[in-house]
Amino acid sequence: MGVIAGSGEFSLLICNQVRKQGYRCIAAGIEGQTASKLQNVSDVFAWFDISNVLDVVPFFKKNGVTKAVFAGKIDHLLIIKPKKLSRSVLGLLAGGKDRSPSTILKTAIDYLAKHGIEVIDTTTFIASAVCAPGILSKKKPSRTIMDDIEFGWDIARKAADLDIGQTVIVKNKAIVAIEGMEGTDKAIKRSRDLAGKNMVVVKACRSIQDTRIDLPAIGLETFKSLVNSECAALCFEAGKMPFFQKEESIELANAHNIVILAHRNL
Repeated sequence: MGVIAGSGEFSLLICNQVRKQGYRCIAAGIEGQTASKLQNVSDVFAWFDISNVLDVVPFFKKNGVTKAVFAGKIDHLLIIKPKKLSRSVLGLLAGGKDRSPSTILKTAIDYLAKHGIEVIDTTTFIASAVCAPGILSKKKPSRTIMDDIEFGWDIARKAADLDIGQTVIVKNKAIVAIEGMEGTDKAIKRSRDLAGKNMVVVKACRSIQDTRIDLPAIGLETFKSLVNSECAALCFEAGKMPFFQKEESIELANAHNIVILAHRNL
């Protein structure tokens, strides 16, 4: 099984689960994105610069890969800087209708398919990290927090569907920020600079989420950002969105009186 690994814990979990399910894990790390410790949890590993990322194909084929998964986030800014990309990568991107994250990833999926490598659904490997609906923190949401969650939920979904971002930050039923290319953690920091503490962070999947690509996730780094920005709550989508480093994250949230709600989409 090939793993195209981005940043965060997602790729580490995927590689571990791939091996537990009896596959050899052939991992392609993206320089500047992938954690170096991924080398220790894969059977074969190689680094690739984003400018020549198409070299992943001969690497996979050399190692007998016919199926692969995308795991972890790759900074969108790396893709939209032409000086960082080779002519072959730019030529491939030119065939897409735009350079939104989902279009870029679907273009990559089509390219891999043409070379005999099928990109498959990641959910087979992350079932243990998905949460049932409910409150995961000791602190229960106040009426004010629930009002902000309900206000932000539909907006977060619409932002995700428009391929803008998957997170909105709310305070007193007003949108402080919508995640853009900077990612969730930097969007939270930006919001703190704008509106101060006690914000509510709402993160949703697309209404029709292609589970092969760009599946949003939360983990310990997200909770460190919540603590640093003195946020009041995090709401994320139950049943779809993986929650990595769950025990450590909940412990940190409880120590700082942060509400965690796994929201059932209505």
